[in-house]
Formats: sequence, structure tokens, C-alpha cells
Amino acid sequence: MLRMNGWNRAMMWGTSGVAAAVLALTACSASSGDDDTEGAGKSEKSGAATAPRHQTKPGSSAPDEWAQSKQWAALPHGKRTDSNGNEVLFPHTAEGAVSMLSAANSTTVQGSRDMVDEQMGVYDSYLAAADQTPTNKEKVKQRAIQTDAALREKFGIPAKGDMPPRAYSRVRTIGFKTIKKSKDEVSVYILARVTMKAGAIEKTHSSYTRTLLAAEWDGSDWKMSSAATLRAAQQVEGKPRPAMALPGTKKFNRAGWTAPRGTS
Repeated sequence: MLRMNGWNRAMMWGTSGVAAAVLALTACSASSGDDDTEGAGKSEKSGAATAPRHQTKPGSSAPDEWAQSKQWAALPHGKRTDSNGNEVLFPHTAEGAVSMLSAANSTTVQGSRDMVDEQMGVYDSYLAAADQTPTNKEKVKQRAIQTDAALREKFGIPAKGDMPPRAYSRVRTIGFKTIKKSKDEVSVYILARVTMKAGAIEKTHSSYTRTLLAAEWDGSDWKMSSAATLRAAQQVEGKPRPAMALPGTKKFNRAGWTAPRGTS
């Protein structure tokens, strides 16, 4: 069972690159792990392996607890990696849109890389041109600075400098539920796992987020759009949100989540 205090709710909202880059620019909000989450919420023993900059490569073997998920979807890669280290140029399909949103929602704060680096990269790589304004860029930057400060305070580490060895904060997509899809617009709930570790001998703490997002096709790639996200919010207004749960659990399947599985 997972219960989160007010600090953790704000922290989980800020750790998502998507939440900072899109939801801060709209009337929508990310739903952080303030619900009971089946199979979640316990601290893990130390010793987690270092993760790459972004998503673990789709198509790699899934964790054991994901083995019984009722629904899977093959998510394609982008055609190339841009100067921010982000995959771009996703296929013009619904799966391509979800893959972009999944990549945008995956962040890693570790070593010399902070949340400002992560969220500004998301802003540059994945945000629709109509949303890329000087004012919005400053909003994203300031939220990232606040998130970094809160994370360092929580970890009890200096406000500046590299993170301690094996300390990190990571967000990874573990499920999605499609709201509406058309040729050039796709809206989904994204379910993500957030893991944090304050140092080499510290425990790994896990939490979960559920975020409403939407992507628009700009003629060459999928981009996150505040206008599309607001339309998605209108589509789900008054409807129950899917329960948060780990892939492979009955609750995950009952909620209608699809577990992502990549293609090579």
C-alpha cells in the first residue's frame, strides 16, 4: 500500500519531465501517487544498477512481476537521437505517439546531471512549437530548479555540486491507457514508477504517478501539446481515473492499463 505526504506529492509532480514541460503550462495537473497502489510503496534494498540517460531500451526483457500483464503494446523507437540525448522522429502512428510521451516522461537525475538539464531537454526535444515561448521556458526552468532544491534537501546533500555516488532520482513509464486517438492526435494516461536513492548505502524508495498527456503530429514528429492536453482533460472530465498498480497485478489489468514493450 502506498501513501504519500504533501512533500512527496509535490516532488513526484516535479520529477516528471512531462509534468514540468506541459502541465505547468495548462490547467491540468499530474496525479501523483496519493492512492493505494497494489504491490507498490515498499522501500527496496540498496544496490540498484546505474540507468542510462533515458528509457531502458524497449524490447529488453521485462521484470518478472510484469510477466502476467493482460495487455502489451510494442512501442517503436525514434529514428535518431538529438543533441539533448533524446529519441526523436517517431512513427506517425498511435504507438509512435505513446512512445514519444513515454520517452519524454523518463528522467534521470544522477551525478552531474540535474533536473534543469532533464526538463530543459524535454522542453527542447518534445514540446510543441506553439508552446515554446520565452515565458514558458522560464516557467519550466524555475520549476526544475525548485525540484532540484527539494530533492537535495530530502537527500540531505549540498545544494550545489555532483550528486553522491549511486544517488539518483528516476522516472520510467510502466503503463499507459489510451483516451482518444486519431491520425494526428493521441491522448493517454501515463503510469510511471519513480525511484529515488540518496547514496550507495541508502535504500531505494519507489512511488508511482499517473499523468494525463496528449501529443499532436507536427508534420514530421509527435510533440507534446498543451492545447491537446486540455482537450484530453475535457474528454475525461467527470470520469474515474484508472487505478495505479504494478504491471502483472489484477488491479493493473482491471484498470485497463497496457504495459509497454518496445521494438528493436
